[in-house]
Order: sequence, then C-alpha cells, then structure tokens
Amino acid sequence: MTCADITADLASRRADMITTPSGLMYEELAEGRGKAAEAGQKVYTHYVLCSTEGQEIDSSLAPGRGVPLDFELAAGGMIPGFDEGVQGMKVGGRRILVLPPGIAYGAQPPPGVAPGADLIFHVQLMSIGTPE
Repeated sequence: MTCADITADLASRRADMITTPSGLMYEELAEGRGKAAEAGQKVYTHYVLCSTEGQEIDSSLAPGRGVPLDFELAAGGMIPGFDEGVQGMKVGGRRILVLPPGIAYGAQPPPGVAPGADLIFHVQLMSIGTPE
C-alpha cells in the first residue's frame, strides 16, 4: 500500500475512524490473530510513514532496510501516538494511524515532517515477544 493509496480518501474516511481520548485516529484494515499486544511487551512492526499530501517520509520496508521496527510498548521509546496505536493490535493486524502533532512530533519534527502536521502511518504487527 503506497502513501498515495493511504491518503487518497483519508479526509472522507476520518469520520468512520476510531478516535481515542488522546486524539489518535485509527482504522482497522485487518484484525490479525491471537492475543492483543499489551503494554510492556516487545513488538515487531513494519510501517510506512506518510505526509498528509501522500508523500512517503519513512518506511521499515525501504530498500536496504526490510527489518521490522522493534520496541517495548508503553516504555517511552516511541512517539506516543504510534505506541498507543500499536497497543491492542494482533499479529498480522494492519492499521492506518493518524497522529495529531500533540502525540507525534509537535513543533520540533524531524526533517521531512512539517511542524504541526498530522502523521499518517500504515502499520502491521509482525510478532509479539520474539522476531518472526
């Protein structure tokens, strides 16, 4: 799935997305299987980070990478919205996450991300606990 695909009708799909108290919005594309990922567990994800204009900013699937991103859920090692968006996913599950700046990079984003911009992720949970 490309960033152009992800953002093509995002404005109209936002109304049907789940919105959490933090402002995270997400759409469940595939539920996955097994137990849901919980705080304190190590997870392995593939992701594509897109701008609201449909440009790819970063991806774990980029040429020369291809290795899932691993991190411990709710341990403070990730931007809060991504961490929150992965919690509750099941292995094989896929989601679109829309992170407002307050749970993303805020006013000090990395290169390629506009200050105050929403971030859009396509994320897939590859495994929990050990790499697959």
